Amino acid sequence: MAYLERASPSLKETLLKIYRAEKPIEVDQHFHEFGSIQYHIKYSVSNPSIVHVSTSTLLETQGAVTLKEISSQTYEVIKNIAVGVIDIVDPPRLGFQLTIGIHLDNIPRGKEAIKIITKISEIQAIILSNQLKEMLRHLNFQDDSRPINNNNRPIKIIYHPSEPFYVFKQPDKITAVFPMNFKDNSDVVIATSFLQELVEVGSQKEMGKAPQCSWSPIPPLQLRGEPVQDLTTNSGFVSFDITSRHVEGKRLDKTVWNLLNFYAYVKYHIKCSRGYIQRRMRKRMDSLVKLLNNTSLEEEAAQNENGRCKYVREFVKVPKGKLMMKQRCKEMTRRVKISKFRIKINGCARFRFNQRWISFPKFSSKPSNKSYTKLD
Repeated sequence: MAYLERASPSLKETLLKIYRAEKPIEVDQHFHEFGSIQYHIKYSVSNPSIVHVSTSTLLETQGAVTLKEISSQTYEVIKNIAVGVIDIVDPPRLGFQLTIGIHLDNIPRGKEAIKIITKISEIQAIILSNQLKEMLRHLNFQDDSRPINNNNRPIKIIYHPSEPFYVFKQPDKITAVFPMNFKDNSDVVIATSFLQELVEVGSQKEMGKAPQCSWSPIPPLQLRGEPVQDLTTNSGFVSFDITSRHVEGKRLDKTVWNLLNFYAYVKYHIKCSRGYIQRRMRKRMDSLVKLLNNTSLEEEAAQNENGRCKYVREFVKVPKGKLMMKQRCKEMTRRVKISKFRIKINGCARFRFNQRWISFPKFSSKPSNKSYTKLD
């Protein structure tokens, strides 16, 4: 199973939509969840009082305990979800393990209706949990000489095509082994670190009541002879030792549910870790960008205040006294010489002359031969 909640979100949403509809609506919906669980919901306007829900899961086991079919005990648990509301249809819909009929008229109104529909949406979780419970019951803790199955081989449980795990018996305990595989290299690094930390935390005194956890890069000896593709991992093997106290009373249901959702728990942790790392990286990058922006603003402010005088002093060093006078005389002489050269003017085509040369008149201190007559 690839989710942490017992209730199927899609099934719950569809049943609430049918229940809350003011007028009956035609529904014929078939959908999959998490790659291995499928549902079919049939609701007809011609029979608006009953909704038929069919469900099945990809379940394969290896060994003497084969539970592809739903047991009678599981049927009784399903019937007791809501007495008078649920009926089991026999035979089930073709291609499904279970088909139930939900009587909408018998569902009480108010908040109680939401509770009942939520429990009905937990059908698949109930089926999977009871199947694993019966497997654990078949493994007798008291009789160590009794083999697990006829071939004395571990039980292979597949609730998801890519997430099998094994259960086998040892003296005074039952061991569940999870081969861990991940697609992304970053997920492999995070998962390996997390699993090693999980083993270290589980070895503390405060966790003495929890099942003992161990991690190894190689499979246990009990899994020799299993298919190579199932034992080829990139994150090692995680093992949990389950003793008799972990399956007593209400602890059995909790232990089974934690085993079924161990893969989902590890994946959830990896996603949270990746999100945390990415948030830290973005926060660090933002702080560096702000630091760079503040530094550039401070430099610009300092340049505006003192930069002009500073650069003028560096590039134009004003001489003092006689040196200042000599420098000014040289500058004036240079400008006078430049003014005597002809000036080239471009862009005068509209005046019918292009690139003509204009010369400044030459001034002389000698008196002119021409004379001027004052007009009255």
